[in-house]
Amino acid sequence: MYDSSTMATGIRTGVKARGRRAVLATVDYTLAKRALLGEVRSGLTSWADVCDAHPELMRAAKHVGETSRRDCPVCTRAKLRLVTYVYGDGLREENGRVWPLDVGLSMAADRPGSWCYVVEVCTECQWNHLHEAFVARAV
Repeated sequence: MYDSSTMATGIRTGVKARGRRAVLATVDYTLAKRALLGEVRSGLTSWADVCDAHPELMRAAKHVGETSRRDCPVCTRAKLRLVTYVYGDGLREENGRVWPLDVGLSMAADRPGSWCYVVEVCTECQWNHLHEAFVARAV
């Protein structure tokens, strides 16, 4: 299982990064998620607008996604699933496919300029939000 502490790079946590994570820069979307959830709770945005996962994303979450430790912030009935996509010029036919998180991170680390996106998805209410993005640093 993964959560933000296991996906964090050493630079952000103050611990020396090891392995593939040492070459990955991280973009964390937690603040954007909090702002969106605040809008929903205050009535500025409807629940229907945020619980709108595409059928392909739902299928990927059910069959390939990895269970996280966090409950869905919308329905609280299910654990969030993490779905990992990798995009990069050098990936050819593997570009944009869904991968297990460790494989996605490895692919992004091995190909500078490639991005690994982690999306959190609730398979109950269809909540989805970009959780983190990783990109290989230039060496």
